[in-house]
Amino acid sequence: MRRINGYLRRAIVLPSLGVTVVLVALDALFAYVHELEFLSGGYGALEALQFVLTTAPSRIYEFLPMGVLLGALLGLGLLANSNELTVIRAVGVSTERISWMVLKPAIVLLLAGSLMGEFIAPWAEQVARSQRSMAEGEGEVVAAKHGYWHREGHEFIYINTVQPNGVLHGVTRYRFDGDSQRLLESQHVRRALYQAEAGHWVLQGIRGSRIGDDGVETYERANDIWKTRLTPELLSIVILEPKHLGIHKLYQYAQYLERQGLQAGEYLLTFWQKLLRPLATLGMVLIAISFIFGPMREVSMGVRLTGGVAAGLLFHYGQQFFGHLSLVFDASPLMAALVPPVICMVLGVVLLRRVR
Repeated sequence: MRRINGYLRRAIVLPSLGVTVVLVALDALFAYVHELEFLSGGYGALEALQFVLTTAPSRIYEFLPMGVLLGALLGLGLLANSNELTVIRAVGVSTERISWMVLKPAIVLLLAGSLMGEFIAPWAEQVARSQRSMAEGEGEVVAAKHGYWHREGHEFIYINTVQPNGVLHGVTRYRFDGDSQRLLESQHVRRALYQAEAGHWVLQGIRGSRIGDDGVETYERANDIWKTRLTPELLSIVILEPKHLGIHKLYQYAQYLERQGLQAGEYLLTFWQKLLRPLATLGMVLIAISFIFGPMREVSMGVRLTGGVAAGLLFHYGQQFFGHLSLVFDASPLMAALVPPVICMVLGVVLLRRVR
């Protein structure tokens, strides 16, 4: 039994890793071609290649579930074509036992992908975006095209570049009156350094304007102190799209937005979708197993892979559909994220139980 377990493990892991590598390589190629359309300043072809390679962990995390699904179909399909699955069942191994043997390596791969998405991918994404912005501005970064907006109370903040070491470049602050929503002050800061011991930012190279009833007053200062709830850790969340954040960071920032009186639905939705992602993938693997033992037992490998791709795309767009519905109608993000995985899991179990 141990030998069969190891044989099935290799039959699932190797194709899953191979399919994932192919998907990531294709996506990286398309991303590099896309980046070549936006070369400017010091951001050349080499810098674009560096950006694409640095964001590779995010691509691996994104495509690993599809890789596991197609890898399971490919590996089990090869075993079915060579009648090895028939032999395994003939020696007394039940379909349920085979399914568990297939699910175990899939769970290990998904856990490894989740750890990458939680710790490695967000950090690599932040480094890549910071380097791109610095290169686009050729060190000045005020000319960088990729910036980030944030709201804190009645103040709107735009930041050109956030470096992982707690340094901001090209910060613009707009302060509004809370009642009339009239612009009171705008301020541009060349650079901001975070002082962890004091819990505030030191601003350098300040130019600003105050708008009053008597006109506009301009000022310049070499240095100043900026007290805000924003920290380098929080800004590492602000600069990334929800899909690039780890589960812990998503929940942390959603709580911060709710304390600020802002909408946190998108971050909560992504939080639950990522948390339930392994469950959905395992459900799709169960569907793939039922295909091999059931309706797709005697079809070609191309048909099996097409069916797997169709199942993966159907789940992806179904998840997006329920997610957008929850945001539009202000429904529970948990329910919107829970429905597609539960459907996949239930469908996989039902199809598998129908296999004779």
